[in-house]
Amino acid sequence: MNRNQFEEIIRFCIVGGLSFLVDYGLLYIGTEYIGLYYLWSSAVSFTVSVIFNYWLCVVYVFKGAKKQNRKQATLFIGSSIIGLGLNQLCMWLFVELAGMYYMLAKIFATAIVTVWNYVMKRKAVRG
Repeated sequence: MNRNQFEEIIRFCIVGGLSFLVDYGLLYIGTEYIGLYYLWSSAVSFTVSVIFNYWLCVVYVFKGAKKQNRKQATLFIGSSIIGLGLNQLCMWLFVELAGMYYMLAKIFATAIVTVWNYVMKRKAVRG
């Protein structure tokens, strides 16, 4: 791993942390204050955080990323949909089968989905 890639991973982690705060906060607000079922809140919060994350990845994480072409946008959207599916599956497994509190389940689901997101977002943004 070279220095540029290491710095890119650090920036990705910073942006990921911010995106997680958006995701986690919206999950809590949607479930506790708006009264949505936790899986609906999770889907909405994940989607909003993905859009926020994408914007920050293009402008901050992946330095030198140019305007995204159709293939890159399709890869990004497709990987995000799969990421949403992984997130929802993890949430359901942790909450319904393991009996975990949904906010704790979100932390574990995020850890699992983060690896997928880095690999696929890097490929989508870099081309």
